[in-house]
Amino acid sequence: MSQRVSDEAVTKAMGEITSGASSRRHGDTLPHIHKVGSPPKQTLLQEIKYSVAETFFPDRPFDKYKDQTWGRMFLLGLQSLFPILEWGRHYDLKKFRGDLISGLTIASLCIPQDIGYSKLANLDPQYALYASFVAPLVYAVMGSSRDIAIGPVAVVSLLLGTMLTDEISNFKSHEYLRLTFTATFFAGVTQMALGVLRLGFLIDFLSHAAIVGFMAGAAITIGLQQLKGLLGIQNFTKKTDIVSVMRSVFKSAHHGWNWETIVIGLAFLVFLLITKYIAKRNKKLFWVAAISPMISVILSTFFVYITRADKKGVAIVHHVQKGVNPSSAGEIYFSGKYLGPGIRIGVIAGLVALTEAVAIGRTFAAMKDYPLDGNKEMMAMGAMNIVGSLTSAYVATGSFSRSAVNYMAGCKTAVSNIVMSTVVLLTLLLITPLFKYTPNAVIASIIIAAVAGLVDIEAIILLWKIDKFDFVACLGAFFGVIFKSVEIGLLIAVAISFAKILLQVTRPRTTVLGKLPGTTIYRNVQQYPKATQIDGMLIIRVDSAIYFSNSNYIKERILRWLTDEEAQRTANRLSRIEYLTVEMSPVTDIDTSGIHAFEELYKSLQKRKVQLILANPGPIVIEKLHASQLTGIIGENNIFLTVADAVSTFTPKGEGVV
Repeated sequence: MSQRVSDEAVTKAMGEITSGASSRRHGDTLPHIHKVGSPPKQTLLQEIKYSVAETFFPDRPFDKYKDQTWGRMFLLGLQSLFPILEWGRHYDLKKFRGDLISGLTIASLCIPQDIGYSKLANLDPQYALYASFVAPLVYAVMGSSRDIAIGPVAVVSLLLGTMLTDEISNFKSHEYLRLTFTATFFAGVTQMALGVLRLGFLIDFLSHAAIVGFMAGAAITIGLQQLKGLLGIQNFTKKTDIVSVMRSVFKSAHHGWNWETIVIGLAFLVFLLITKYIAKRNKKLFWVAAISPMISVILSTFFVYITRADKKGVAIVHHVQKGVNPSSAGEIYFSGKYLGPGIRIGVIAGLVALTEAVAIGRTFAAMKDYPLDGNKEMMAMGAMNIVGSLTSAYVATGSFSRSAVNYMAGCKTAVSNIVMSTVVLLTLLLITPLFKYTPNAVIASIIIAAVAGLVDIEAIILLWKIDKFDFVACLGAFFGVIFKSVEIGLLIAVAISFAKILLQVTRPRTTVLGKLPGTTIYRNVQQYPKATQIDGMLIIRVDSAIYFSNSNYIKERILRWLTDEEAQRTANRLSRIEYLTVEMSPVTDIDTSGIHAFEELYKSLQKRKVQLILANPGPIVIEKLHASQLTGIIGENNIFLTVADAVSTFTPKGEGVV
């Protein structure tokens, strides 16, 4: 019996589908015209609750606490704050093997890099090593990425160095060091606040195009700064713009260059670039590029020591302070004239560091297909920089070069950061005196080789192909960095990103739709040249929410479309336009200015004896149209579920314009 009923239902359904299809083929009318439904009414409290939840809690972080005991909720809360408590329960020796190898590999890369990055921040080498000891330990406990490797990075180091010297020119002074710790503290506070308040979406306002340009400009600026060490120049400009740097380089060409330094620097730079090329061509040989900086340091240090090249003008590191991080809690400015600059520099450095870390974390999480909690990342980054500021370290974040090596070395968890931190600790306790004779030229070569990958030519070309505005944003950030300063480049990047948002919001696209032959589908006539417009009707789609910022433009643009189309149809001796249909499916929201604009549009059309028709307004839009009584003005019978319904109602034959 049930089988027979089911067969009859299928037959009936197929008959309706066939009937509907036949009806659409032989006439352009639809068998049923559905009216636009209104969503259930919501109270103001419900609307606020929904908006807050979607803005701050789109990932529904509290769902896992439902129907749990207090003890279980407390445990879940601890695991949320310290992810190591969750994944650590399943940790085994097999995973440790991978983490041990990757940790040792990135340690061999990070130590020579840290010595160079500290120079970018105008700090002694030990402060970067302090950061690579403390920060990875904190991140391993609180971070949610399995692959990211933590430590000082070139861009943030340069940013700190330039901004701090703008406040205190004497970077050898104790006040400069105190301001560094103050900026690091407030960088951590900024990052943690974003995580606690779940404001991570704010960093998304810095577009990918702006980041590409900013990173490329910073890489070139960093590379140019290394000419001092690579050429052995003693008197070098403190400015970072390309004009000042190149002027300083050529001014000292006759008497300030040291040929022994140049030979050492270029020799090891070629060696480092060759190893990078080998690793790029054969992914299995990634370790060649990873250990090449440490090999360069060892060989060059030994060479300088036995030849005493330092006596012939080859600049060396001289001294790296031995021992574990001293406390710096009492060094942070919480009052006085340097508090304001410390907060400002910290906020900027914290946001840049966070943007870089989240981008790196998302990249490797996508490659391994595991979730990355952005808010946990912010809290972890914030905590590690706050702790770092109290233990004589400066701003640390995720390093792309080290993270790539970490990933290729087969890391399994954040334990690789713990291994790296342990090696750095042993270096601080035992090995730092051996770096005394390390030539600055080799450190400069290591930095140049490291930042070369930040200039992503392929990404820049792709920006040009995809979006010319993105390409302009990229160039704006790039030229701002190399011709002015890192801060100006960052400001330009943010400004262009916001300008693009404002332009898209204030000048949304509106398109004329036509009917695809043999269907009831209406599409953009420019995208589909075979789509024909309907005789006596103009169909326009608005591709944006309608707010105060764009409502007047949308109204004027629709009227301009109408004027242009009327002139064109009159010239072709076609029927005048009697109906104007606005397809509203992309319109996600409308405010009071938008309602007012549609009222004015309706009045303007009435004067022209053109009827306004709305098609497929969304739930929020139709609710506001009812609340404003605009539906009564336009007429309920002039609001349709689809464009096809409107066409079949007012132009039964659905004749297209030839």
